[in-house]
Amino acid sequence: MADKCHLCLLGLIILSSLLTGTSGVDDALVFISSSKNVRLPCNNHLHVCKSTTWIYDRHSTAVELINLGIKKKDIERHERLSLGSDCSLNITNVIKEDYGSYSCRQYVNGQQQGTDARVFLHVLHVSSSSSQTEISAGSSVTLSCQLYSDSESYTGVSCDDWIRSEGIQLFWVNQAGVKLTISDSRYQISAPGLCIITLNTTLLNEDDNREWRCEVTHRNQVKTSVTYTVKIS
Repeated sequence: MADKCHLCLLGLIILSSLLTGTSGVDDALVFISSSKNVRLPCNNHLHVCKSTTWIYDRHSTAVELINLGIKKKDIERHERLSLGSDCSLNITNVIKEDYGSYSCRQYVNGQQQGTDARVFLHVLHVSSSSSQTEISAGSSVTLSCQLYSDSESYTGVSCDDWIRSEGIQLFWVNQAGVKLTISDSRYQISAPGLCIITLNTTLLNEDDNREWRCEVTHRNQVKTSVTYTVKIS
């Protein structure tokens, strides 16, 4: 009986290593709103960062950002990137185009050590139907909140299918943090897809400096949010 138990335990260990990678490194999901700063963890880093290489991949197009601890300068966003003391990748002033897969890879004497530690970055971004910084009362405005994700590249399913399976949701809330719903006559809330939600309203004089916030939750926990402030002319 003891031998059978040992075999069962060995089987569980092998299965766990297959699910997390041979080095036992789990993939990480990171949510951030545009214009914020983000830190992407390197969960397989060695004692020194000169072994670390960061690779960015979106739609199966890979770009090397950090090579053996040294930032590449021939990439468009190199000024917004830096390597942390723990070999994490720091991105300042995040833009929606930063979404995608980031892989932290370790090399010693030219040989890769273990498996990649991958971080999947999802960017929440809000845009307005008005290009003006100040909008007159009585005007209609539509705010679109979208979660940018390259889920199809690493899961094989669309963004809508992915967030449905992961329990991810997008909401609009007011200044008091109350969720806006279609039952509120002032707002028209619509969701063209699960990865985008829009808010339409006619502005009132008292809306000057009013804030509306779009939140993304993962299994009922708020991960990040974007606030839009209205300026009435």
